[in-house]
Amino acid sequence: MANEVEEAGSIGVSAASGKAGEIDMSSCCASCGIAEAEVDDIKLTKCDDSCKLVRYCSGSCQQDHRPKHEAMCKKRVAELRDRDDLLFEQPESSHHGDCPICFLPLAIDSSKCVMMTCCSKLICNGCSYANKVRERRESMKPTCPFCRRTVPTTKAEALSNVMKRVEANDPVATRELGFLCYCEGDYAKAFEYLTKAARLGNAAAHYHLSVMYLKGKGVEKDEKKEVYYLEEAAIAGHPSARYNLGSIEWNDGSTERAVKHFIIAANRGHDKSVEMLKQGYKSGSVSKEDFATALRAHQAAVDATKSPQRDEAENARRRDIE
Repeated sequence: MANEVEEAGSIGVSAASGKAGEIDMSSCCASCGIAEAEVDDIKLTKCDDSCKLVRYCSGSCQQDHRPKHEAMCKKRVAELRDRDDLLFEQPESSHHGDCPICFLPLAIDSSKCVMMTCCSKLICNGCSYANKVRERRESMKPTCPFCRRTVPTTKAEALSNVMKRVEANDPVATRELGFLCYCEGDYAKAFEYLTKAARLGNAAAHYHLSVMYLKGKGVEKDEKKEVYYLEEAAIAGHPSARYNLGSIEWNDGSTERAVKHFIIAANRGHDKSVEMLKQGYKSGSVSKEDFATALRAHQAAVDATKSPQRDEAENARRRDIE
């Protein structure tokens, strides 16, 4: 299953920092040291206690290594359990939050809202369209629906606004600038700004960093760091990050964990997660009750983002296309 990549994604610091020169214990047996690539018929297996720290080439190697590994294993399992309590908690909203004007939840589809460069507020298309209609009717200059500053007329003016917000440590503007650098192929700058935005708590920045580690754009491909940033984004309510985590768990055979991720994302209105739950229901991995509950929650989340004003904006958009 391919991860979902939106192009516009811990257990301690060590999960995302890694040190040069360290041996990757996931590629060799923790007891005898044999590497998986050295012998064709060797398949390393994870520790039975699911600490995710070490792997073994055989049951006897795991048994021999147990006295040395037991204390570290128990500590790690406890950390993972605490992490899972946070990871699998249902977020109150998506990472977009609510429109600051109509106070209705913003759709998880980024095309249904607009970021104002003057104040970095995400405004739903309904409020943005209503503001434009009012300005045309009253022959007013275009202004921001939220802060009422004049809307920039050139890309240079818009970028200048973003830079001012970045200098003020605005996480949304910093993420926006990082993504702009990414789209232009300046991956070093993209990584710099996205990392800063992530530290400021921006969920989308965490998600975009996961994409960089997935694709190896500006950084070396690193699955551990990809998962770390996906988890940070998912905890902050990013449904696509949650879906990607579910996909990874599904491909690893961790069906129960995958289903949990898909249910949480579906509850926030994520369509692809519903499709995965549908497949799981057909294969027997998802119960009828859980599937039905997820469907109802998904529809409720989608309905919560609707309004006559937003429908009017969508109809106007379609007329413009036609």
